[in-house]
Amino acid sequence: MIEIDIHKRLHGAHGEMNLDVTLEIQKGEFIALMGESGSGKTTLLRVLAGLENAEGDINVEDVVWLGDQKKLPPQQREIGFIFQDYALFDHMNVEENLLFVNDDKALAQRLLEMTELSRLSHRNVKGISGGQKQRVSLCRALMKQPKLLLMDEPLSALDPKMRIKLQDEILKLHKTFGITTIMVSHDTDASYHLADRILVLDHGKIIADGTPEEILCKTSTVTYTLSV
Repeated sequence: MIEIDIHKRLHGAHGEMNLDVTLEIQKGEFIALMGESGSGKTTLLRVLAGLENAEGDINVEDVVWLGDQKKLPPQQREIGFIFQDYALFDHMNVEENLLFVNDDKALAQRLLEMTELSRLSHRNVKGISGGQKQRVSLCRALMKQPKLLLMDEPLSALDPKMRIKLQDEILKLHKTFGITTIMVSHDTDASYHLADRILVLDHGKIIADGTPEEILCKTSTVTYTLSV
């Protein structure tokens, strides 16, 4: 289980606000984090990853990541992070990007096969498409075999056909490895397709928490927030 109780003052596009999130996540859950721009979604991911400071507590499977007088540095958190801009090493080929994280070649080959990237394993990442780069980024994050996978708008830069393909691959990998996942997304269809649970964040607060079916039937306020 992951237990989160964090508080942080934010200065965003809508002025100052408090990020106040108290949350329990079961092992293996896939959570879609939704809400309008500037509501604190990406900041929450960065706090979980240890890339931004906050007050409060984060406990992951009985390990304290954040607490009184303690902040575990990012490199010691068992976490995988997929950024919007891929964050790959351009001077390396596809396989080298994976092996840089973990030299388990068998795992790298398995992930590349599952995402249909085996034929590109020795190609420099500069020479592959945006959709392929995002799949490499996903594989690299899983090479760490993390306890928590964080994805910040992983589908946003892709065309509709590639978006559907990648979300199917994300779902397949999630079912195979069972890694607890939080995905920030504005894509309602992808969130309903992928997530076990949807959280809606508004001005730093969780205003809705439920299954995709439950969130779909929420009030017009939530519907508006999801549609922004």
